[in-house]
Amino acid sequence: MNLPDILKHRHTTKAYDKNRKIPAPVMAQLLEALRYSPSSVNSQPWHFFVADNDEGKARIAKATSGPCAFNAPRVMNASHVIVLSARTSLPPEYLETLADQEQADGRYADEEARAQAHKGRAFFVGLHEQAGDVATWSQKQTYIAQGFLLLSAALLGVDATPMEGFDAAILSEELGLKEQGLAPAVIVALGYHSDADFNAKLPKSRLPEKTVFSHL
Repeated sequence: MNLPDILKHRHTTKAYDKNRKIPAPVMAQLLEALRYSPSSVNSQPWHFFVADNDEGKARIAKATSGPCAFNAPRVMNASHVIVLSARTSLPPEYLETLADQEQADGRYADEEARAQAHKGRAFFVGLHEQAGDVATWSQKQTYIAQGFLLLSAALLGVDATPMEGFDAAILSEELGLKEQGLAPAVIVALGYHSDADFNAKLPKSRLPEKTVFSHL
């Protein structure tokens, strides 16, 4: 594996082959990439909605109407579409759920270790609650998960399209996000590009190294 070659080959897919489906074992790996994405204080402030059939994709496509209609075919023709949503709050009961899971996974040597870890996480969440930016913080963490998904897809030979071009209010209503304490962050379509994907034929363009890096 040559990572730079994979990164240069990866592109934002503009058109999908509707007849090609991502094999189940490959899709399982992509979902694991999301689940194992890192987050600040292991807060995991997200939930992922996965559509792998026309009915599910049509629900998501409702949010790609009007000025966002250009994204509708990408949603409907992709093999799978994932809505990455972020938690709008991190209440005490959710933090306890995280602690319970970490304990079940063997991360604590004893109850004192659990208490210290829980206290530390609650402290950082509290800082964001005081600043009034918990929802924004959660959105930032969710974008880390998106990065993991896009890179994992490229490594597995799967094409992807990250999309912010959707009506958040429509999507929230369709999926009942507000009632679940969630807000949509980004939609990612996954599958295999078709011959109509002009972006697959274009060379990659990025600013030169000297422009984007400063070595201290």
